[in-house]
Amino acid sequence: MKKIISLLFLLVIALFFVQCKNKENQETWAIVLHGGAGAGKNMRPEVREKYLDLLDQALQTGIQMLEEGASAIDVATRVVVWLEDCPDFNAGKGAVINAEGIHELDAAVMDGKDLKAGAVAGVRDIKNPILAARHVMEDTPHVLLIGEGASAFAASVGLTIVPNSYFSTPERLEQIRRIREKKENPDPKGTVGCVVLDNNGNLAAATSTGGMSGKRWGRVGDVPVIGAGTYANNNTVAVSGTGHGELWIRRCVAFDISALMDYKGYSVEEAAREVIFNKIDKMEGSGGGVICVDKNGRIAMEFNTDIMYRAWATASGQRGTAIED
Repeated sequence: MKKIISLLFLLVIALFFVQCKNKENQETWAIVLHGGAGAGKNMRPEVREKYLDLLDQALQTGIQMLEEGASAIDVATRVVVWLEDCPDFNAGKGAVINAEGIHELDAAVMDGKDLKAGAVAGVRDIKNPILAARHVMEDTPHVLLIGEGASAFAASVGLTIVPNSYFSTPERLEQIRRIREKKENPDPKGTVGCVVLDNNGNLAAATSTGGMSGKRWGRVGDVPVIGAGTYANNNTVAVSGTGHGELWIRRCVAFDISALMDYKGYSVEEAAREVIFNKIDKMEGSGGGVICVDKNGRIAMEFNTDIMYRAWATASGQRGTAIED
């Protein structure tokens, strides 16, 4: 009997230390954002510094909100609004142009605490598509609204409606000219996104994009397809991706990362690497990357392209911005 009591005592002590260790490894909050992935080995130093500064500004927006106790879904949405309003990324102002000379934008949000999600696709006049996606999630029984229906809904809830020309920049107009003259190939990559763990242990993901440059009108990529480019589940992870949408839809990239963690016990790093390098990397033209934060605040940022614009921070003091490996 004494031996049994001693063994039970040792077991209790061991469990106590394991729990303490887990608490030490658990972040109070964590945030990761991205501004797309792609080629960029010859980026000029001044351009690199400009993007690092923009990423840091967006990151600071999220950090301040988290330190003030904001929810994960509010933080992810607000950071993506900031990125949509910045003309240097492929989302909102500065989004790419399709083959018909029109901007068509997609966005999605997902709340990990209840698996609610909202998305819009193929919208041409909503200033901030991510806000429309949020309203779809909260104010309708639906998940995805498209085109004119999404725009009418956005107007009905008071969102800002703009002419399609609002999204244009000189750089995007020049880009579509080169594509039409066959001096540049359409690029399937380019997105912004944010994943967050808040002080209450809730996860959220938000993603927005102008899609593929030179795409056919009506084309929709992975971003607004829940489980492909955007996913969040409090039991596992929040994911936002950037890549070749058609292939990422077929691969169910974001959900696959969650599933590997849920069903196989993978860490967030192991799951992200498995999907990016052992699944996506083997599909033709499937370059891209993901940002992830798990339920304990552990972060993964994996990509198989030259660069991925990204920034991250945690409550314990981790903080950084990066473009290359």
